Amino acid sequence: MEIRFEPIIGEIAPELQVVAIEATVVNKPTPDELWALINRAASDLREVTELSDINKRPGIKATREAYKACGKEPNRYRPSAEALSRRAVKGIELYRINTLVDLINLVSLQSGYSIGGFDAGKIDGDVMTLGVGREGEPFEGIGRGELNIANMPVYRDGTGGVGTPTSDNERTKLDIDTTRLLICINIYGIEMPVDDVVAFTVALLEKYTDATDISVNMYKPNL
Repeated sequence: MEIRFEPIIGEIAPELQVVAIEATVVNKPTPDELWALINRAASDLREVTELSDINKRPGIKATREAYKACGKEPNRYRPSAEALSRRAVKGIELYRINTLVDLINLVSLQSGYSIGGFDAGKIDGDVMTLGVGREGEPFEGIGRGELNIANMPVYRDGTGGVGTPTSDNERTKLDIDTTRLLICINIYGIEMPVDDVVAFTVALLEKYTDATDISVNMYKPNL
């Protein structure tokens, strides 16, 4: 999969880095060991973070600034890393979905980055473009119904929108039958070092999804 950028993305988020990780995987119900890691990460964040400080985490703050630059209000459409962190700090139990989804949530919780997780077999074509949502553009958010993605960063394939930092699309979502994974780590501003977040993600994939054929590519809008 290749990631391309509309020119406006380079204008509003010149420091953006997208790490695309692809792998052949075996998805399954989330094992207790992985779930314990997620709960520990949530507990650790809760111990050191006030609710009012979540939007000051560097990765989250930079994503919110990109929303504002696009013309989107981040308090109404929170980036997923922020929403996940708020849930953890409030002490609300996180959703247990499946290994791939929960693994991505763990990385997001610890890194501060909003991460797109896609079933690569459901993506139309071998190129995704990151641009900005248009008024009235259809997008069915996972578990959210129709989502207003106008003025929001959005990945599109040959059919239409597949992911935003707020929610991915039902059409390309990860399910228990997913065998080919695409992860897009959206780094609008550095929090966890890039090499560390890649190593952490790959290690989790290898341990919990028997990942093979792993590829890692970095994309920047101004290259």
